[in-house]
Amino acid sequence: MKINITHIDTACILLEINGYKILTDPTLDNSGSLYHHGFGSMSRKTGTPSLNPDELFDIDLVLLSHHQHKDNFDIKGRELALKVSKIISTKQAEKVLKNAVGLDNWETHQILTDKCSNLRITATPAQHRPWWIPKFFSGNVIGFIIEFDEQKDGVIYISGDTVYFNGIDEVASKYKIDIGVFHVGSAQFRYLTGFGQYTMDSKDLVKAVKVLNPNVIVPIHHNGWSHFKESDRLLYQTLSENEFTKKQTTFLTSGQKTTIGK
Repeated sequence: MKINITHIDTACILLEINGYKILTDPTLDNSGSLYHHGFGSMSRKTGTPSLNPDELFDIDLVLLSHHQHKDNFDIKGRELALKVSKIISTKQAEKVLKNAVGLDNWETHQILTDKCSNLRITATPAQHRPWWIPKFFSGNVIGFIIEFDEQKDGVIYISGDTVYFNGIDEVASKYKIDIGVFHVGSAQFRYLTGFGQYTMDSKDLVKAVKVLNPNVIVPIHHNGWSHFKESDRLLYQTLSENEFTKKQTTFLTSGQKTTIGK
């Protein structure tokens, strides 16, 4: 089955599976504003979404890796998400978003739809911080496994905001990955925590790919904010030259629908 992915902004993509529309981590504000993400962390949005909220209609589901950081859930993104019938996110998000279903790691939520037979969403572990920073600083974050009956080559994996850690090895032990959508960018707040990373850089992505062995690699969440410290040039260079990623990687052009699959 062919899958369409349209990158919109940061970690916000429109994933279309046989007409079923999934929007991830909605960030839809224009560039320029300074945002506070909690515990003294702040950054400026430097990118503008390729689609406006009014161009995103008939969304069936929102997958929200976490609600506490504006680079994954900004003002207009939140407004749109609250109009969709269901958000799947963390247990913490469920408490504050009226239409959210919260999942713990490895918990699965089944969705009934005629568009996609036996659609299931499973929460996967994510570590959105350097190992030496306590969890409360960044809060709870999850990734997602997307499964449905027509899959033949494996599942869809969305990493969520995470560094490389043993939770990714756990994902690899449980699932065969067909399409891997990875949040990268090497997010850092150097004035607070030095060079500690809150998301993977390209080298960490290569490590994850070696473990997960996806058929298709889709990097997102790598530009558009001042706290993303790895350049697109270095990301493209690393992934284009590495033997584990150069043939499997699909770089999305923001706003352009890209078909993945046979």
